Amino acid sequence: MRMPEGPSSGLPANARELLSPADVGRTVARIAHQIIEKTALDSADASDGAAVEAAPRVVLIGIPTRGTTLAARLADKIEEFTGIRPPVGSLDITLYRDDLRTKPHRPLERTSVPEGGVDNALVVLVDDVLFSGRTVRAALDALRDLGRPRAVQLAVLVDRGHRELPLRADYVGKNVPTARTEDVAVLLAEHDGRDGVVLSSGHAEENEK
Repeated sequence: MRMPEGPSSGLPANARELLSPADVGRTVARIAHQIIEKTALDSADASDGAAVEAAPRVVLIGIPTRGTTLAARLADKIEEFTGIRPPVGSLDITLYRDDLRTKPHRPLERTSVPEGGVDNALVVLVDDVLFSGRTVRAALDALRDLGRPRAVQLAVLVDRGHRELPLRADYVGKNVPTARTEDVAVLLAEHDGRDGVVLSSGHAEENEK
């Protein structure tokens, strides 16, 4: 969601910044560290194909658009910290949404299967905001058509609550209490010219998240 700029702060009067560009960078680094610790990516077994039981192959799959960008950033950080770069892919969920018939037509996004596929891998799904959980459910349905992972985890930059499905993230950058009518906008330099997370009063345009 793009936000109109105000005359001084760069934000509309009804908005406040939750994460600055520096905060986003630190948050991505922290999530990367958590993924490393929880998946044993820094162990010798992580790059040993024979040690399947000790450390399953880890792949990151982003949900377009910003989830894909965040997945690539996480892979960069993991490589920086461990010397091991997990494969990265993207997963179009458009045709798996439960609101496909009631929402305006959406162009299909690109699905990119990570090198080696997802069979028997530990897949970390990556998205920018977790809200109702419906986007994640669609992603799980789409992932099933790509293969059979050993396990699936979820990483999000922001969890804003208001779940409609029994889902929770394994890695959360920031938990933000919100009203359902508020909007949470994740800004990334690759798409928006700068990094940040902004909360504003509005109509919760992304309430399908």
